[in-house]
Amino acid sequence: MSEPDWLVWTREMQAIAQTGLAFVKDPYDRERYEMLRALASRIMAGHTDTPAERIDALFVNETGYATPKIDVRGAAFDAQGRILMVREIMDSGRWTLPGGWADVNLTAAENAVKEVREESGFESRVTKLAACWDRTRQGHGAFAFSTLKLFYLCEITGGTASASLETSEVAFFAEHELPDDLSTGRVLRHQLVRMFAHSRTPELATDFE
Repeated sequence: MSEPDWLVWTREMQAIAQTGLAFVKDPYDRERYEMLRALASRIMAGHTDTPAERIDALFVNETGYATPKIDVRGAAFDAQGRILMVREIMDSGRWTLPGGWADVNLTAAENAVKEVREESGFESRVTKLAACWDRTRQGHGAFAFSTLKLFYLCEITGGTASASLETSEVAFFAEHELPDDLSTGRVLRHQLVRMFAHSRTPELATDFE
């Protein structure tokens, strides 16, 4: 795990408070869970440049039983075996695989197809769930919430390269040509290399921790 202990512990405190508030009946226990949530906010604020009030407002919006968030990525390959990548406007123009938070009322695979279409302009179909990885254990940067990352192999079936509100450029890369300026909160080089391996050898088992 690459994240500091304080972040791991703070995230767990927030999850305990959130789940407790979802089921609590005693008003005194409710107050204690709210205090625990506020304490988690202050600890996180003490280690970042974000005010505790802003963090607490973020935590207040998380309700119900605390579960990991789901991030979906589409690893789409063209006929030459190159991987499709997009430049993220929100991350200083860094490169990533098309993807984002999973939307409700869609399967995870349908979300991958949607993200590829919306961010790159290409139509695709999912051929395989290549990996289900924990964001923290993969070595991504610090993040407030526990997150699972699903990587789907996709075959391009139509469409043309087209930027979007979220992306400024669309391009294909061979494995030896992968860009250096990756959006590392979204994708890491070793994950891209692993997608090439799955594309070359479809019978590989799905990766997971």
